[in-house]
Amino acid sequence: MANSVSSPNKHEHLYKILVIGELGTGKTSIIKRYVHQFFSQNYRATIGVDFALKVLNWDMNTLIRLQLWDIAGQERFGNMTRVYYKEAVGAFIVFDANRSATFDAVVRWKTDLDTKVSLPDGSKIPCVLLANKVCIEDFEFLKSKLFFLRLEHSICGTTIFC
Repeated sequence: MANSVSSPNKHEHLYKILVIGELGTGKTSIIKRYVHQFFSQNYRATIGVDFALKVLNWDMNTLIRLQLWDIAGQERFGNMTRVYYKEAVGAFIVFDANRSATFDAVVRWKTDLDTKVSLPDGSKIPCVLLANKVCIEDFEFLKSKLFFLRLEHSICGTTIFC
């Protein structure tokens, strides 16, 4: 969903961004911290989908509304992801650096994403991999794993959270 609205002096854009990954990887925590500058260790598992809106004053004439869709970790196995993914223009795939099974699942999430949504021109939506809960001693090893994963699966970027 990339909508643009223009007023005489202000251009507004709405972008739908998916936040996907296995259950318990910290998707909701990342969203809450980004949107509300708030962190809590006490979150319940997302059921289905949740939404958050981040408004950015890009410049004097441009307002960006990021609609962040927090997709439940178990949803990849259901048919609803096609509905949730519809009209998305970007995605973050989150994994927990302390749980290798969540890293192994990244490729399955990326495949699910690529088969269910594309940009209007038919190309894949941009996807960024987010490594969450990273310990400093694992940093270099993780960096090399992410580098090769990006090359093999057309992931446009990676970010690491501690």
